[in-house]
Amino acid sequence: MAHAFAAQTSVSVPIGGDSSLGRSRVKVQNNLSLKNNLWAAVTYSDLKSRNVQSKYQSKVLCMSVQQASRSKVAVKPIELEDAKEPPINLYKPKDPYTATIVSVERLVGPKAPGETCHIVIDHGGNVPYWEGQSYGVIPPGENPKKPGAPHNVRLYSIASTRYGDAFDGKTASLCVRRAVYYDPETGKEDPSKNGVCSNFLCNSKPGDKIKITGPAGKVMLLPEEDPKATHIMIATGTGIAPFRGYLRRMFMESGPTYKFNGLAWLFLGVANSDSLLYDEEFASYLQNFPDNFRYDKALSREQKNRTGGKMYVQDKIEEYSDEVFKLLDEGAHIYFCGLKGMMPGIQKTLKKVAEQRGENWDEKLLQLKKNKQWHVEVY
Repeated sequence: MAHAFAAQTSVSVPIGGDSSLGRSRVKVQNNLSLKNNLWAAVTYSDLKSRNVQSKYQSKVLCMSVQQASRSKVAVKPIELEDAKEPPINLYKPKDPYTATIVSVERLVGPKAPGETCHIVIDHGGNVPYWEGQSYGVIPPGENPKKPGAPHNVRLYSIASTRYGDAFDGKTASLCVRRAVYYDPETGKEDPSKNGVCSNFLCNSKPGDKIKITGPAGKVMLLPEEDPKATHIMIATGTGIAPFRGYLRRMFMESGPTYKFNGLAWLFLGVANSDSLLYDEEFASYLQNFPDNFRYDKALSREQKNRTGGKMYVQDKIEEYSDEVFKLLDEGAHIYFCGLKGMMPGIQKTLKKVAEQRGENWDEKLLQLKKNKQWHVEVY
C-alpha cells in the first residue's frame, strides 16, 4: 500500500544476536515520516515473540533513522550460500512438509479490486529455496473430483529471499490474491466456486498448519554470476512475488556472496494505487539506491497511455522501448511474471517496437532465449 507511516508507529525490525527472538515489534517515536525508511518497509507481524528483552530494545531504539535507512541487514545462516545447485522437490505431493503459518497480512488498500495477502510460513529451515522458486501448497480437505484423495497441489512463487522475512533462513513468504467467484446473473459471491487454496491461505491464522511441496522451478532463478548485470522485471499483480525476493537480496540484505552493483528496473502493472504491492519497500530502494534501481508503475484505472486508453504494463514498456532494447542488446536479463494473459499484449508491443527499429522480433526473441536472457513464468 502506498501510504506513509505515521510519526509514531510500530515497526518490525530484525534483531541481531538471538535467533530465538526472530523479529519483534518495538515502538519507534520520532518527528520524521518513515515512509522511505528501508527498515520501515519490513512491517510484517511478529514472527515469534512479542517480548523484547531490554538490551535488544535499547539497541534498536538508539539506532538513528538515517543509519537504519542506509544499513543493510545481516543474514544467517550463511551456509545457505554454499549450494551449487538449487534445491528441487525436496518434498513431493505424496509426502509434503507440514509447515506453520506465522502471519497473514492484507497488502492492498480499501479501493483495490479484490484482496491480496502477504503470508509468512515457518518451515524451520527444512525446505530451503532460492530466489525465483515456488512452493506447492496442498489445501486441507478432499478433492471433489477424486473422493477420498487430497486436493491437487497449487504452485505459488516465493516472495522472499532464501533467508525469509526474518533473515534467519527459517521462513518463506507468499503473495496470494484471494480468488472469489461472483455469479453473473445475481452478482453475488458464490463461495462454492471460490478458489480453494487462495481462500485457505488468506483465511489462515498464525499457528495453523500448512502442507507444502517443493521447492520447484529453475526458469526464474536470479543469475548472480555478474553483480553488475542489468535485470528488467515486468510483473502484473501477484507476479511481483519473485521480484520482491530479488530486490530484497539486492538492496535489503547484506549477504556474504552477492554484492549487487548493477541496474534493477521494475515495471509493475496493477489496477490502481491501492492495489500496489510492497510499494514502500520499493520506494525505499529508489531513495537509497537511485543509481541501481528504477521503478515504473502502470495503473490501468488511474493512468492513460499515449493513445488515451488504459495504461497497461506493455504501454509503460513501450514508453521506454529504446532504453529497454538497448539494454537487451547489451546483455540485460528480462523477466515476466503474472497471469498468462499478460504475455500476448507484451509480445505484440515488443514486436511492434522491433519493427519500428528495423529488427525482426522473432529472430531477436530466439537470440534472447539462446543467450538465457529471457525468463517467463505465467499462470
